[in-house]
Amino acid sequence: MEKQKKKNTMDEKSGLDDQLDQAQLIEETGSVRSEHSKHLIHCLNIIGQVEGHMILPEDTKTTKYEHVLPALIAIEQDRSVEGLLILLNTMGGDVEAGLAIAEMIAGMYTPTVSLVLGGGHSIGIPLAVSADVSMIVPSASMTVHPVRTNGLVLGVPQTVTYFEKIQERVNQFIMRNSHISAKTLDQMLLNTQELATDIGTVISGEEAVACGLIDRLGTLHDAVETLYHLIETAAPRYPDA
Repeated sequence: MEKQKKKNTMDEKSGLDDQLDQAQLIEETGSVRSEHSKHLIHCLNIIGQVEGHMILPEDTKTTKYEHVLPALIAIEQDRSVEGLLILLNTMGGDVEAGLAIAEMIAGMYTPTVSLVLGGGHSIGIPLAVSADVSMIVPSASMTVHPVRTNGLVLGVPQTVTYFEKIQERVNQFIMRNSHISAKTLDQMLLNTQELATDIGTVISGEEAVACGLIDRLGTLHDAVETLYHLIETAAPRYPDA
């Protein structure tokens, strides 16, 4: 009887430790692992603004790229993690930081599925299309607009050239990882009829799929089932192991 009580106490302590570890993981990286499921998948949230080299105010909801990058490395090398589900609800943020995260995701062997919830605006678009399969809920939207900056910039030709090169990098990444054409993407970027104080285009979930930017419409259930399918049909990562 005493042994059983001791075992129950240890089990409760272990469960509490697991909950604390999970809570710390969510707080620090916005991610969580689902271990009691059909396949072991890791869920990564990209929310608010993507924070890059500049620290944003404390009252701003952010995704810190210095947390996300090592998390992606850990996921890629962890043999127990079978898939990565990326949930996006972001207004954009630091272009180079967002593009760095997108390149990391696109270069992973681990099967990946992204799901846009609410919004996947600005640099959120490369993040959404970086997954093996990109999905969006019907109520979500995406804003396609040229690279821009806030604050003081030098009004010289070199500055214009710099932004043109950044925009080209973003465009090439989007086209490599989606089915949108260069012509359609340019039309959306340079649209002057939709946004009152800016140029660009806001598209719904259905429109994002229709133009080839996102692969398909879907719900959370659809995204999980799609990820399971990718896991089950993928070639073995370590065939000789």
